[in-house]
Amino acid sequence: MSSPSLRAKLDAIFNAHMDAELAGDLDQTLATMAPNPHLVNVPTMVGGQGPQGVRTFYANRLIGQFFPPDVTFETLSRTYSEERLIDEIIISFTHTSKIDWMLPGVEPTGKRVEAVFVVIVGIEGEKVSYEHILWDQASVLVQIGLLDPTGLPVAGAGAAAKLRNPALPDPFFNES
Repeated sequence: MSSPSLRAKLDAIFNAHMDAELAGDLDQTLATMAPNPHLVNVPTMVGGQGPQGVRTFYANRLIGQFFPPDVTFETLSRTYSEERLIDEIIISFTHTSKIDWMLPGVEPTGKRVEAVFVVIVGIEGEKVSYEHILWDQASVLVQIGLLDPTGLPVAGAGAAAKLRNPALPDPFFNES
């Protein structure tokens, strides 16, 4: 179990990083990061390695197009260790703008999206050293109309609903 002071320290480090990202401040975002950071959005493999690679990623793929204006973040859990924190979150938004890091080359569809994310954040000293970000891309693609779920084990927005309420019925099996 992590101490309250460790949790507060890691929260402050990551919150400063997220605040800079959400504000669209490239230089401040990079100032929250360790000297040799990396970032990987696992489903799309979009990200960056090293100071220049991360700067390029943020400048070209994230700052100014992180999420549409109606985005909400719902934290389900946060886990701490000495060198990382792990967030389990539901991110909801209407796909009204480009989101190149998440949906590269996909024009806005106007569709509502609700997706479960796991964000693993490495901490080095007082800085973010890496982010590994995972989500169910198939469920996102179903929600924006780019993937037909017929015959596929894809939950769409149901995945987030099931995490909120584990008592919901299994969408693929009718077991009594």
